[in-house]
Amino acid sequence: MGVKKKKEMQVTALTICHQDLETLRFLADVEGKNLASLLLYCVQLTDGVSQIHYVKQIVPLLEKADKNGACDPIIRSCLDILAGIYLSLSVKNPLKKVLASSLNGLPEFFLTEAIQSFTSRLQEELNTTDLYSYRKVIDNISSCMENFDLGKPAFLLLHFLQKSLIEISEENRKFAGNRIVQTQLMNDLLVGTRVSVMLVQKIQDIQRIHLKTSSSPTWQSMCGLLSIFTKFLSDDDLLQTIQSTSGLAVILFIKAMFHPPEKIPDLISSLLLRSVDCTSIPDWFLNCCRSLCCTDVSQSTLLFLCQGTLTMLDWQNGSMDLSGEALLLNIVHILFTLSSQIKESTLELFLSRILASWTNSAIHVLKSSSPSLKNSLNGKSSVVGRLLEYVYTHWEHPLDALRHQTKIIFRNILQMHQLTKEKSNSEVSGLAADHFICDLTEGLLRLEWHVKGKYTCLGCLVDYIGIGHILALAKTIPSQILEVMGDQSLVPYASDLLETMFRSHKNHLKSQALDSTWIDEWHETWVSPLLFILCEGNLDQKSYVIDYYLPKLLNCSPESLSYMVKILQTSADAKTGSYNSRGALGALMACLRTARAHGHLQSATDTWRNLVSSARIKQGLIHQHCQVRIDTLGLLCESNRSTEIVSTEEMQWIQFFITYNLNSQSPGVRQQICSLLKKLFCRIQESSQVLYKQEQSRSKHEPENELTKQHPSVSLQQYKNFMSSICSHLFEALFPGSSYPTRFSALTILGSIAEVFPVTEGQVQAVYQLSHDIDVGRFQTLMECFTSTFEEVKILAFDLLMKLPKTVVQFQDSEKLQGLFQAALELSSSTKPYDCVTASYLLNFLIWQDVLPSSLFDSLKTQQTACEDGDKSAIVVERNTLMVIKCLLENLEEEVSQAENSLLQAAASFPLYGRVHCVTGALQRLSLNNLQLVSEWRPVIEKLLLMSYRLSAVVSPVIQSSSPEGLIPMDTDSESASRLQTILNEIQPRDTNDYFTQAKILKEHDSFDLEDLNVSVQNIGASAEVKGKERKTCDVTAQMVLVCCWRSMKEVALLLGTLCQLLPMQSVPESSNGLLTEEQVKEIGDYFKQHLLQSRHRGAFELAYTGFVKLTEILNRCPNVSLQKLPEQWLWNVLEEIKCSDPSSKLCATRRSAGIPFYIQALLASEPKKGKMDLLKITMKELISLAGPTDDSQSTVPQVHALNILRALFRDTRLGENIIPYVADGAKAAILGFTSPVWAVRNSSTLLFSTLITRIFGVKRGKDELSKKNRMTGSEFFSRFPELYPFLLQQLEAVANTVDSDTGELNRHPSMFLLLLVLGRLYPSPMDGTYSALSMAPFIPFIMRCGRSPDYRSREMAARALVPFVMVDEIPTTIRTLLAKLPNCTDQRFRQNHIHGTLLQVFHLLQAFTDSKYRLNTYFQQELADVAVCTRAKLWLAERQNPCLVTRAVYIDILFLLTRCLDKPTKGNQPAVECLGFWEDVRRIISGSELITGFTYTFTVPGLPQYLQSLTKLAITTAAVAAQAGEQAGNIPISFSQLLESSFPEVRLLTLEALLERFSTAALGLGEKGLPPLQRNMGETFLMLAVKENHPECFCKILKILHCMDPSEWLSHMQRCIHLTPKEFLIWTMDIASNERSEVQSVALRLASRVIAHHLQMCEETRDSVAPTLKQWVQLVVSSCGEHLPTESRLAAAEALTSTTPFLLTSPHPVLGLQDTLALWRCVLTLLQSEEQAVRDAATGTVVTAMSQENTCRSTEFAFCQVDASIALTLALAVLCDLLQQWDQLALGLPVLLGWLLGEDDDFVVHLENTHQVEDYLFEKAEINFWAETLIFVKYLHEHLLRLLSTSSRRPLSPESLRHLRRTASEQGHLLSQLFRELPPAAEFLKTVEFTRLRIQEERTLACLQLLAFLEGKEREDTPVLRASDSPAEANQFTLAKTETAH
Repeated sequence: MGVKKKKEMQVTALTICHQDLETLRFLADVEGKNLASLLLYCVQLTDGVSQIHYVKQIVPLLEKADKNGACDPIIRSCLDILAGIYLSLSVKNPLKKVLASSLNGLPEFFLTEAIQSFTSRLQEELNTTDLYSYRKVIDNISSCMENFDLGKPAFLLLHFLQKSLIEISEENRKFAGNRIVQTQLMNDLLVGTRVSVMLVQKIQDIQRIHLKTSSSPTWQSMCGLLSIFTKFLSDDDLLQTIQSTSGLAVILFIKAMFHPPEKIPDLISSLLLRSVDCTSIPDWFLNCCRSLCCTDVSQSTLLFLCQGTLTMLDWQNGSMDLSGEALLLNIVHILFTLSSQIKESTLELFLSRILASWTNSAIHVLKSSSPSLKNSLNGKSSVVGRLLEYVYTHWEHPLDALRHQTKIIFRNILQMHQLTKEKSNSEVSGLAADHFICDLTEGLLRLEWHVKGKYTCLGCLVDYIGIGHILALAKTIPSQILEVMGDQSLVPYASDLLETMFRSHKNHLKSQALDSTWIDEWHETWVSPLLFILCEGNLDQKSYVIDYYLPKLLNCSPESLSYMVKILQTSADAKTGSYNSRGALGALMACLRTARAHGHLQSATDTWRNLVSSARIKQGLIHQHCQVRIDTLGLLCESNRSTEIVSTEEMQWIQFFITYNLNSQSPGVRQQICSLLKKLFCRIQESSQVLYKQEQSRSKHEPENELTKQHPSVSLQQYKNFMSSICSHLFEALFPGSSYPTRFSALTILGSIAEVFPVTEGQVQAVYQLSHDIDVGRFQTLMECFTSTFEEVKILAFDLLMKLPKTVVQFQDSEKLQGLFQAALELSSSTKPYDCVTASYLLNFLIWQDVLPSSLFDSLKTQQTACEDGDKSAIVVERNTLMVIKCLLENLEEEVSQAENSLLQAAASFPLYGRVHCVTGALQRLSLNNLQLVSEWRPVIEKLLLMSYRLSAVVSPVIQSSSPEGLIPMDTDSESASRLQTILNEIQPRDTNDYFTQAKILKEHDSFDLEDLNVSVQNIGASAEVKGKERKTCDVTAQMVLVCCWRSMKEVALLLGTLCQLLPMQSVPESSNGLLTEEQVKEIGDYFKQHLLQSRHRGAFELAYTGFVKLTEILNRCPNVSLQKLPEQWLWNVLEEIKCSDPSSKLCATRRSAGIPFYIQALLASEPKKGKMDLLKITMKELISLAGPTDDSQSTVPQVHALNILRALFRDTRLGENIIPYVADGAKAAILGFTSPVWAVRNSSTLLFSTLITRIFGVKRGKDELSKKNRMTGSEFFSRFPELYPFLLQQLEAVANTVDSDTGELNRHPSMFLLLLVLGRLYPSPMDGTYSALSMAPFIPFIMRCGRSPDYRSREMAARALVPFVMVDEIPTTIRTLLAKLPNCTDQRFRQNHIHGTLLQVFHLLQAFTDSKYRLNTYFQQELADVAVCTRAKLWLAERQNPCLVTRAVYIDILFLLTRCLDKPTKGNQPAVECLGFWEDVRRIISGSELITGFTYTFTVPGLPQYLQSLTKLAITTAAVAAQAGEQAGNIPISFSQLLESSFPEVRLLTLEALLERFSTAALGLGEKGLPPLQRNMGETFLMLAVKENHPECFCKILKILHCMDPSEWLSHMQRCIHLTPKEFLIWTMDIASNERSEVQSVALRLASRVIAHHLQMCEETRDSVAPTLKQWVQLVVSSCGEHLPTESRLAAAEALTSTTPFLLTSPHPVLGLQDTLALWRCVLTLLQSEEQAVRDAATGTVVTAMSQENTCRSTEFAFCQVDASIALTLALAVLCDLLQQWDQLALGLPVLLGWLLGEDDDFVVHLENTHQVEDYLFEKAEINFWAETLIFVKYLHEHLLRLLSTSSRRPLSPESLRHLRRTASEQGHLLSQLFRELPPAAEFLKTVEFTRLRIQEERTLACLQLLAFLEGKEREDTPVLRASDSPAEANQFTLAKTETAH
């Protein structure tokens, strides 16, 4: 909801010729009441909209005239003039439609006259011979046919269309290559073809044309047009839309001309099947359509003929006989054939639409067809099978339109099946007997939910058979679909399917129910799963469910809202949610928000009063979970009525929300907040207009306004106060040091306010004006936002300033103005890259506000330009821009001259890029197409271009060197310099610039003269320095030189691109309006070519590419033919240079061909997409031929270039589907390139292959390398890329034949890896049909043989790749076959590689089988049992008889998989006999393994770690199963204790992980409580392990387990087990936390805190025993809270604080001393201001715990609530102040808190000293917290201390303490005053960091002084307080005096 500006209608006024105008003047009557007078008045108007009004008066006027019964000659003349007017208007002019509508409403007699006039006028137009007027005549023919019955001028129209189409097509051929002219001509051809089709359809007598003689003119014209359309149909140079329309025309003309009609289907069949008998067809047909009869027809021609046949023949009403049915079947078989051949995306789309059209035609025919056709098209027929296969292979197609067609085809298949069924059978047996539908449904349900097509097809099935059958098969389907709604790509499909289902279910239940109880079942099915997701689902899932599913559910059943609210209200009391869970409160807010936004809540008052309490709303607004806050805000802001009054309560809540929610780190949350508040402002604006109207129309007797229950003026005043308050808060949020999120939010909201409440003109009343609340201070605040390092903040501030009226922005002091301008110039040459951005915005602001200093105009000797008032604003901005650019150019020219002498000087003192950036910024904001001062601009533009080339020449040697990243043309000692000289000499062939022929050494004195190396070696100092204009010394590093160079290149490229994009070009040299000449454009193109093809630095050529793209886009649209052809010429030139492989070529063959791919990419991507993309096609053919294998190993450079360029093109999303036809060839080149002996070719091939994998399977969306989201079914893959089928099969066969030689030699085929990588990304689908020729079976034996590879990784990949090629139901058989191939223990010779490969294949097949939907099948357990029996036959492979540990491990993994899935023995339930034997074998293997008997191996044995892990996993499973079955410990092969005693850390680690999972689950109360038989004794085991464990990961896991366990279970055994007292154990734990690495440290801190909490809540004795160690623990916690520490350490500290809060932080009787307690509270406050969200949330948990204690729960109103860190900060301070009073420690605590306020712990003085000493680094490297806001903390602390002191009954501090604090604060204040005076003018821009730091400290000092003054009992005014006016900072106030306010 927002304020939508009404689009103004643009209507071009109608005009008439002079002769018609004179006629009207002659015919007009004196009274002005006849038609001529009306028309005369109408045509004299200049406004088209007004003319429409008069045209509509024609009919009423003539209706009166009709009563006379005769046609007046005046009216006849007027009608003739009207016909002329109608034909003169353009097609898109609304006047034409209005005139046609009016004329059609004429009385019959006048209408006949009018049509005669139209006919005669049209016949005159048909005689035109001007080719470029044909289009207008054709448009007139079209509009006349649409709107009037023209009678019978058929011959004339046909003859004209024939003539015009011939001439236009000839003209099109002449202009080949001129895209702009050709595009217009082709559009003319398209319109002509369409009008011809319309004409033949419209005029009835043409249908009998075949009866006329062949010599008649009409017949001849028809034959001529048919010949033309046949030619168009076969002409691939024309647009495909023309070919498509020509296909329609050909069939239509054949239908109109051929006799007898019943033979037409046979004729068309023979055409399509290319079996035309030329002797049996008429001569006219052969002459016209010879190309269709006698030659091979192209795929597109055949396709469009099929389209024409389906569209133009009459398939309805049983008009087709058997020949028509045969034609129908022929068409579909042709379409199936074309489907496997067509690769081009546009033709694929045409094919899908035609196939959908075919299904529509089949439905029409089936309604009255023969039995044979019904048999051919029933559900089990091959045609339907092929159609289904087409749907399955294309329903995931990248083109959305094509996916939509698959839905239509599927829906039509169901209808076709319905029509082919016998009615009698279907009525009797129902759905159960319909095997086709049942199989289809079950097949779809078996599919994975990531398949998008599954949703659309299920939706069609629900529409067809209802939801009942599907719910019977899958009762949990609603939950299943909701589960996948966390994936954004699936959400629209899932929500649409759910809507279809629940609507169908509701209708079904409603129709069967007798009362309203049906709703309970519906709620249980659809609403309950929704509520579960809303409360418990993950964040993305809930967000998408709320956005997509919930509105649809409520729209279907609004009455369900009360049911949902009732349940959620009950749950909200128990589950308030947390930072990672919304809880029921969040779900409640989401439901209410959605309901209100969609109009299901009547008004706001009802919402609050009946459904949710005020306290709940406030909780929601500060909830810890961001989405709960957003939903609550949405509930307040959104309404389906844009004029709904905003209540007082709502306004209060909004103010409360804004106070704590501006500083949100999430960009998404910030955008939502700003968007919702804008909706609220729109509501205020629109409702205020309603209130104004009510106020004006309010009568005296009306008691009160019904809407607001109060007088409108009261509501309006509340609105004004509210908006004023909001703006005040937003400006306050822009305080010094405010974070980027806060500034972004505040400025965005202020911008929305300025936009929604614009400056009003005239009578419109405005409830609020932002400009009224802007004073000098606020204006200064906005200006200071330009200093932000984030450009978004600068943009928002600039846009806001531009929205303010100019009266607000006033400068009076020219000196300050000059200072600001000078600051901008200084910033534009700063070495800090972001400073030049600030300069650009400052200069733009000065330009647009017309406040440039007058000295600028004086210095440039420019006169004020005289101009008219209307153009004054635009020309002033233009003049100012020109002046600033001239000034920047003068400075740049001087600096470039210096840089030509010394690049180092430029890099260190005045990097050149800043000036260029400012020039570009100024140009981008100016409308360069409407310049007034063209004569002044031309020399400036010329100078700008020359300066750009000079600058580029200075920096290009660095950018084009072989190693630009480390290059610096100087060094500090002779040895380094000589090494550098050697490097520079090696840089070939580019670095021939004289500057780089000698390494230079920079001397340490003021001069910048660089002497020869030999002369200057003796003068070298300790460091290389450069001294700038202010004699500031700074080191010159390679980084500084490089940044200067590549940024300069970047800015030059962007400037040149901007000039090309914005400046008008001169069409002819003497053109007066153009600024760029043709020669200049060519020079710019050559510049880009040189730098893109020769630069080596990625940053440089990537940004040159950005500028070059702008140039190529302009050239492709340029009407100048020579310029338009430039990109094509450049492309051929670079391709020739790549092909020639000249050794002297300057092209870069390393760095992935550097800028060459970018150059070609820019040339191709800017080619118009609606054309034929000829450049792309030719380039791709060239590149693919170059990328193929070459015999000459010496000339591999072109191949490398081609591979790199292909990679760039396949990555370019702008080429879209146009690049897909070349994917198969690209894949072939990459796979074959991988076999090259040259490393460079192999490397480039690998990169290309990686890109192709992404292009084919999509961008990786998860951590899983083979996630099904990035996979494709085999049939879909090979149907999209059929050429890869034989290629991959052939390559795989070659690989398989060489993979394992009989001699045992190691043969590695290079391309095996790539082949298996592709094949491994395919997966089987239950929907794969049997109709495709691309069977997957031939691949299987070759993949199996690849499993014999000597390479471990290849064997693994072969196993993965085998899975998709085996159908799920065939997996058990395949596994048994593979197991049978394994050797027996008695075999003498076998290879372990072979065994390993086979076992891996078994493992991956078994894994796929157990993961599949097949598990739902009743035969699943039996199939697994059969596999288990087969494994028992080869069990020796898992035992010691098998010497290879690698194969033993895999076999054990197979057994482990079986143990997870087979029926397990439980109490009272024994599995099948086969399974029982299997479990006995597993136990025997474990009992006989090395885990029991010990190891004789060492770690040098291959596969030992893997074997240990596999064996341990099997042992853990067996132990767990035995424990669940209740077996005695003696029956378990190995216990957990034995596993934990293993000497191998792998065994211990896996065991500990398994135990940790069980103990964690038990601790959280989520499942069974650990392991009951073991739990009693495990504590002792873990204690002993903890003391002696030396493996870090195992040790960490042990500590985690101890932390999960209840300390009472193991602390009592401590002294007996490990001989440590509780105090000693605590010290031991804390020592670990102090010394170990971060993860162990964190766990140890958590454990120590848990132990301390346990002791503190026990008896006095244990509490006293640990008391002495608490100080060490406090120090440990404090040291763990530093911002520089890892997140894990700070999270542990927060958890430690939370666990001890009731005992140490909030205890009524503190255990610690006050200093230690306050130190812990300071930790909480520090963590609450951490930059990491997770740390803040964890610290918030501490505050929530602190607020919820018995003695603190009344300190705030949010006890027991989950709150956000922003408000937790102030709540923590509130609790702390309350506790100080409870403890009676105010006197001791207050100095500490005042120290926090003053920032004593921040060492301000040290900061200042460091600031003066620090060097000016190019990039900041210190840790910076972008979230914390010092002054917010100061503000909260000040408020709470003031409140505390106000309520305190006695003086808390002694006079001595007060004096000490006051002296400290005063000294700091004087220091600040001195530092402010030392700052330069405009310090906020030039010294932003120092200025901000001083401002922050100033605020802290003021706050402290105010509190001290309060304590002394003095008023604020009596205290000498430091103000900004005490220092030269006043000079920074360059706006109006503070007392003035702009209005």
